[in-house]
Amino acid sequence: MDNQVRTALNASLESFARVSGQDAALLGQSLTAVFDSDLGFLDKVEDFDRVFDEHLPFEELREVFFDLLMINFFASDAQRLEEDYLDSKEWTEIEEDTIDRGTELLNLLLYLNECHDEHVNPSLGDFLKEFLLVEEDDFQDEFHIYESLISNQHLAEGSVEEICKTADATELGEELEPVFVPLLTFFHQPEPDAKILDELQRASSNREYDVAVYSLIANFNTAR
Repeated sequence: MDNQVRTALNASLESFARVSGQDAALLGQSLTAVFDSDLGFLDKVEDFDRVFDEHLPFEELREVFFDLLMINFFASDAQRLEEDYLDSKEWTEIEEDTIDRGTELLNLLLYLNECHDEHVNPSLGDFLKEFLLVEEDDFQDEFHIYESLISNQHLAEGSVEEICKTADATELGEELEPVFVPLLTFFHQPEPDAKILDELQRASSNREYDVAVYSLIANFNTAR
């Protein structure tokens, strides 16, 4: 299991459990076993879903943790396969089978890995313009998905309370809504921060989830 993924997974579960009052220990152990296994990706997905089916109080985290499962595959599992496996017909079919899974968080995690590889600090403008290419004519699908984020970039320079209030009052779109608050909060404070977690817990209308996903992103960013 990739170290970044392990750190992000544990931090996210700990934050969700702390705010919700749920015990995440067994879920964490079960998910770690899935992530660590040598099974093929679709078999891992089957086991992953079985674990969440057995821990329904954590259902909100299923799809963002699916993004982590995917990142773990790229970072760890794929290293054991053929060099061009991610260009293979088999992987193309897997992508088609799982196209409706996960969230836009996957793009952010891929971007953070790229920042690490290139030794640059992540920034919202760079993520939108240089990674997602939202200003390019050929990438207008991304522009429409991220339009509410583009128009609210200034919130990353404001406060967590402003981010949460805007999220509650704005039509964010189906794809972006699950990650809008934690994503903007991350660019507001890219490193794990207890004060930010407290502010999120007070201001968010979905506090368990937003605290957990912010913890996931910030810890993924700093774990190397």
